[in-house]
Amino acid sequence: MSHNAVHERTDPEHPSEHPADKGLAKGAVGVLGLVVIGISTIAPAYTLTAALGPTVAEVGTHLPAIFLAGFVPMLLVALGYRELNNRMPDAGTTFTWATRAFGPWVGWMGGWGLIAATVIVLSNLAAVAVDFLYLMLAQVTGNDAIADLTTNLWVNIPTTLAFLALAVWVSYRGVQTTMTVQYVLVAFQVIVLLVFAVAGFVHLARGSAFDPTPPQLEWFNPFGVGDLTTFTAGVSLSIFIFWGWDVTLTMNEETKDPARTPGRGSTLTVLVVMALYLLVALSTIAFAGVGTTGLGAGNPENQESIFAVLAGPVLGPLAFVMSLAILTSSASSLQSTMVGPARTLLSMGFYRALPESFGRVSPRFKSPSVATFVSGTAAGVFYVVTRLLSENALWDTITALGMMVCFYYGITAVACVWFFRREALESVRSFVLKLLCPLVGGVVLLAMFLKTAVDSMDPSYGSGSSIGGVGMVFVLGVSIIGIGLLLMAYQAWRRPEFFRRGIPAPAAEGR
Repeated sequence: MSHNAVHERTDPEHPSEHPADKGLAKGAVGVLGLVVIGISTIAPAYTLTAALGPTVAEVGTHLPAIFLAGFVPMLLVALGYRELNNRMPDAGTTFTWATRAFGPWVGWMGGWGLIAATVIVLSNLAAVAVDFLYLMLAQVTGNDAIADLTTNLWVNIPTTLAFLALAVWVSYRGVQTTMTVQYVLVAFQVIVLLVFAVAGFVHLARGSAFDPTPPQLEWFNPFGVGDLTTFTAGVSLSIFIFWGWDVTLTMNEETKDPARTPGRGSTLTVLVVMALYLLVALSTIAFAGVGTTGLGAGNPENQESIFAVLAGPVLGPLAFVMSLAILTSSASSLQSTMVGPARTLLSMGFYRALPESFGRVSPRFKSPSVATFVSGTAAGVFYVVTRLLSENALWDTITALGMMVCFYYGITAVACVWFFRREALESVRSFVLKLLCPLVGGVVLLAMFLKTAVDSMDPSYGSGSSIGGVGMVFVLGVSIIGIGLLLMAYQAWRRPEFFRRGIPAPAAEGR
């Protein structure tokens, strides 16, 4: 079947547009490859060890309900993303789609939100990889002093930069190298998480669990969480753990069927990760309970890394395998997360919203060249500066990351509603997928963005640091948006053509 025939069968009334040729490798990735890269970017092992404890502290045994509550807006937004991709497969995703829907100013800031969020998380992923590298070496050698090396800045910073450099190198070598690395690393971390989950349930069945807590249906009831503030805080954490699936769409120009494969990949990624999260969450509570002492999942001392605490009691002598899984999870996510900002910067350079040098593609590897190196360098500089300033500054910026995620996801979902407004009532399918789903998902995420912004003004939010009585998380979040506005104003002065005309619609197939 011809490529045209696929589009005619998919939507004969509104055929997909040809993406502008940026020089990326075409037809290199299928659905399985996208799902693997999507799971890698979400990094379930790394994400769960950081998010399980704080979320349990907020909502107790209703952890599954909160995961589902965070999953729903993500799925609704993913469906909207899929519709936009079906019509306009373009590596710029949020930047391109928001520009086409709302104009260049909103589109530029949407792209900035994605770039800022991913650069922040790249630095954090590298830092976590370093922490678990030295923890694993300590477990394997039996020398606890090795684990403390990560607190030595003269060891930590060079090792972190080495991880970033390696991730840049793999990303630069193209999508085929990326997939080869990811198949191995993703398979390993998923297997270890499944083994951990099964072992937790085995301990429950044998009566050897720390605080045996058999799963109950009530855990899935979101109305049992309590007050709205607790529910919102839990959902905010839950949204963070699903973030990253949209990397599958930034690779749309490199897939075997740009109009359909990325949408399938993104939806499957969210569903697979949801199933894995629920299984591990149920097992963790079944084994450890939600108490605030000992191995309890609600113990504040266990919240920084729940698996570092539970790996030994649950897996016994195989505890080091969990450290290795979290190391590979953060390292693989570091590399796959590089894909998103690199391709957004590539598109912004290609459409002249940034210097044209950002639009360069390696003739050998068919990957973004300047954009990939700039993404890695920005993450490295960000990490060094924040780590030298204070560790609290680094972690508060990670908390502010949630605001950026809700910001650019929300903008993209609303862009879907506006772009398709004239055809949303043509059929039930169009109404549900082009209007209802993205509208609900987008409004929820933008509301979360505003609520988080208001809550984070409280100095007690995040690490407790503040400037002039205003919480550091709010200051950082507003600063990131402010920097984006200043850069956009500068680009508008230097490159007025883009801000006058935006991105013209390319020719569509079948027209």
